[in-house]
Amino acid sequence: MQIEQNAVVTLHYTLKDNDGNVIDQSEDGSFLYLHGAMNIIPGLENALAGKSAGEELSITVAPEEGYGAKDPERVQEVPKEMFENSGDIEVGLQFHAEGPDGGAVVVTVIEVKDDVVVIDGNHALAGVDLNFDVKVIEVREASEEEIEHGHVHGPHGHHH
Repeated sequence: MQIEQNAVVTLHYTLKDNDGNVIDQSEDGSFLYLHGAMNIIPGLENALAGKSAGEELSITVAPEEGYGAKDPERVQEVPKEMFENSGDIEVGLQFHAEGPDGGAVVVTVIEVKDDVVVIDGNHALAGVDLNFDVKVIEVREASEEEIEHGHVHGPHGHHH
C-alpha cells in the first residue's frame, strides 16, 4: 500500500539541522501518524505521499513548509514587573502566554535586561531548514474511528 489520504504510516526518522546536529528522532524506533490529518508538518507529509513500506529517503523541508519563517514581530520586550518571580527568569525559560488570537502560545526568554525581559513567540524551529532521514516501516488503512478522531490509535484502542 502506498501512503495516501487516511493511511496510517509507521516510520523511523532522524531530524538534523544544516550543520548535521540531531534535533529530534523517533522514539523506540518508530513514529505513527495519520496521513492527511495535519499530524505532521506539510513539507514532510507532501514528500511522503506515494511512498511505500521499506522506502528510505532524505528530505529537506524549507521553513515555509515546516514551522514558518522567523517573524520579528513575535520578539517583544516585556516589563520585568509583569513576571511574578522576576528574579528567577533566565534565558531559555519557556512559558505559555496568550497569543494575538487569544489562544495559548509558547514563548521563550531570549534576553534578560535590567527592567525588561525579551521574549520570542516564534516556534523554536521557525526559520530552520529541516533535514529528515526517513524509513517507511509500515503503511495501513486507518480505521473509521481513527479517521473520525483525526489521529492514530494504539493497539488497545484510544480513550479520550
